[in-house]
Amino acid sequence: MNIKASDMTLYAVTDAAWTGEKTLTEQTEEAMKGGITFLQLREKHLPEAAFLKEAIEIRDLARKYQIPFVINDNIEIAQKAEADGVHVGQDDMPVEEVRQILGPDKIIGVSAHNVEEAVRAEQGGADYLGVGAVYPTSTKENTSAVSMEEMKKICQTVSIPVVAIGGIKKDNMNVLTGTGVDGIAVVSAIFAAKDIRKAARELLEAVKEMKAE
Repeated sequence: MNIKASDMTLYAVTDAAWTGEKTLTEQTEEAMKGGITFLQLREKHLPEAAFLKEAIEIRDLARKYQIPFVINDNIEIAQKAEADGVHVGQDDMPVEEVRQILGPDKIIGVSAHNVEEAVRAEQGGADYLGVGAVYPTSTKENTSAVSMEEMKKICQTVSIPVVAIGGIKKDNMNVLTGTGVDGIAVVSAIFAAKDIRKAARELLEAVKEMKAE
């Protein structure tokens, strides 16, 4: 599955911590209706059977809305759920091994924090990069900030799409103007919102404006 830079415009990463009256699947559909362009399912504490069930439900939604859908870290769940691919971090399985397991047609995203990691990921077969953290975030502890100068260098050095991640909100994303990023990846800016569909719609417009500047 080939991905385009435009697929990265508004990349949503799920977080079940904010599910209340609605299930994560219901929240995710709201985000899709709001205009997200890419989805990553991130579950760190769910038993495998429940994780797989959820992954299949959300995969079906992603197909309905024609949104690329990847699983965070868990290659086995990604295969069983027939997701479009996976996203791996620097401490997970090397991208070359992931590519061997999943084959040429699946999407592989890799987290990168500097030019060296970005180049290595692209050479290893990554389809896109998640670069951050732009700001400190409670979602992922022990992450150090990436300077906008480094972000710009990464975007100029690699030929695959780059999405910025880490504490990004509608009112603080302008720091990314001129860096060359293809979009933003967000967690709480969508899933912690009272009106998820509205939050996604407003974020999408804000990203488009930021990229046009």
